[in-house]
Amino acid sequence: MQSIRQLSFFQYRLYAQAGFRFEGRITAITGPNGSGKTAILDAVYYLCYTKSYFTAQQQSLARWESNGFRIVGHFEKDGMEQTVSARWESGKKELLVSGVPVMRAADFIGQYAAVMIAPDDGELILGGSEVRRKWMDSILAQTDRHYLESLLHYNRILQQRNAWLKAQVFGATPDRIELESYDLRLHEHGTVIYQKRAVFLDAFLPLLNELYHRLSSGAEDVQVVYESEVQQKSLAEWLRERQHEDLRAQRTTRGIHRDDWAFLIHEKPVRVFASQGQRKTLLFALKLAQYQYLQNCFGFSPILLLDDIFEKLDQQRIEALLRIIGEPHFGQVLLTDTHPERVREAFGENAGVQFIGTGSD
Repeated sequence: MQSIRQLSFFQYRLYAQAGFRFEGRITAITGPNGSGKTAILDAVYYLCYTKSYFTAQQQSLARWESNGFRIVGHFEKDGMEQTVSARWESGKKELLVSGVPVMRAADFIGQYAAVMIAPDDGELILGGSEVRRKWMDSILAQTDRHYLESLLHYNRILQQRNAWLKAQVFGATPDRIELESYDLRLHEHGTVIYQKRAVFLDAFLPLLNELYHRLSSGAEDVQVVYESEVQQKSLAEWLRERQHEDLRAQRTTRGIHRDDWAFLIHEKPVRVFASQGQRKTLLFALKLAQYQYLQNCFGFSPILLLDDIFEKLDQQRIEALLRIIGEPHFGQVLLTDTHPERVREAFGENAGVQFIGTGSD
């Protein structure tokens, strides 16, 4: 079992300083829009992954007119207590676990886990392929160290190859030995990534369908089609055949960095033919399947972070979701809503939900 029991931060978002205690398995954070509810969820996510769920700009997390922020969380896992502290100041990030500095974020990923469901997550279904790749990479990077290392190597080599391609425009002497070295290593790491993505999908799809059925109370199945150029020919072949095109484009035009996944219901693309209700159900099923997959891999339950879920789902799907997160094996849940009475009505007065208010406008 994993949970966060205390959270504090300094010069973070709209907070100069604040602290919270999470005493129950389910905590509802309530207050008006703009009162800092989502910031609390994002702080928990930051401590698990050393980054914000919502933005890559660290400065935007710092309170107005401050040059940094600090977040501290007290976690419990398997009967042990640890303090995780993240600090960012003037462009420098520092992470400590029980006072011991963590030198590389990659060495920390996987110690704690959280799954966020937020208002803009519909992009996972409707957005471009990059959104889906990042989402799948985030799951596999936590659960498979070999995948994480291969992904880091691949992305670094891809940047180097693209820089080499751009340099040729300015009259640099073509060094095909250097290019061949990039291609060899891209093929090596790209093949590992492709294979592990395919294996992941085989394990993930049954979880997805089970949760989709439970949320929709229906029998329709979801299909997920892995779309990769490596299915047609090896990455080494693509890179060799596309050298001239890559030189013209000044970038690597083929590779696993272009992979995508198509979501289908009744063999039709969800992004085109599905109803709004089907899309919302699929989104929640994807995130809950992610939760279940991480739980299976880690042997402990991630923290589920639900941002304004009652604004997104109809009563039937809310009831189905509450049945799932109310099961005994489910882990800690932190959720936000603008109306505490709506949360009380959804869970019932005797559900033992802890309420935290974030003030008023």
